[in-house]
Amino acid sequence: MLQTAFNANHFTFLLQGAMWTLVLSLIAFIGGGLAAFLVALARVSPSRTVRVASGLWVQLVQGSPLLVIMFLAYFGLPTLGIKVSALLAAGASLTVYVSAYLGEIWRAAIQAVPRPQWEAAECLALSRTQRMFKVVLPQAVRLATPPTVGFMVQIVKNTSLASVVGFVELARSGQIINNSIFEPFIVYLVIAAIYFAICYPLSVWSRRLEDRRAAPSRAAATSLSSHEPLLSQS
Repeated sequence: MLQTAFNANHFTFLLQGAMWTLVLSLIAFIGGGLAAFLVALARVSPSRTVRVASGLWVQLVQGSPLLVIMFLAYFGLPTLGIKVSALLAAGASLTVYVSAYLGEIWRAAIQAVPRPQWEAAECLALSRTQRMFKVVLPQAVRLATPPTVGFMVQIVKNTSLASVVGFVELARSGQIINNSIFEPFIVYLVIAAIYFAICYPLSVWSRRLEDRRAAPSRAAATSLSSHEPLLSQS
């Protein structure tokens, strides 16, 4: 029988780390989501200056490793006289990261709304703001929901990088335990199982949303194919 020093107390400590992983993920999603919404609107703005500025922001963030952003937040800001906690540094870094990637997802969803919808709203003499919030965004939300849920998995997994600034989330909890009992296989196997338990339901949800969104298109294609013989006869 395999003897191991890993016990229930260690597992409880990992669950506490998992709780902080979820807290950090929630901070990143809410803060980054608000910033991403502004980025997405800026990316489709009629002002070329706003579009270029937001595009540069996206390129800058996407071209920088999240690890570097965290180092800048945690070690760079104190050199400017701004003291930040590990949670604040990790949360701010992930917010910046999410704002660029989620902003591009939502920008693509907005631009995927058929052009006739924009033109129809314009024919109703709606202002650009009214067209955006009453016509375009409700349709864009349906398009953006599946990839947004899928991106939440990336947010959860990227919280593991917060361990480099001393924030005790799931990965850091496992590192602390392993440094005391020196059983990396069992420790990181449990960590992987916890991450899987968090991320798998999100992945399944994302796939179901994708299938639900694709169902009307498949139904329409099936209906069209069933009418093709009649069309050809006429």
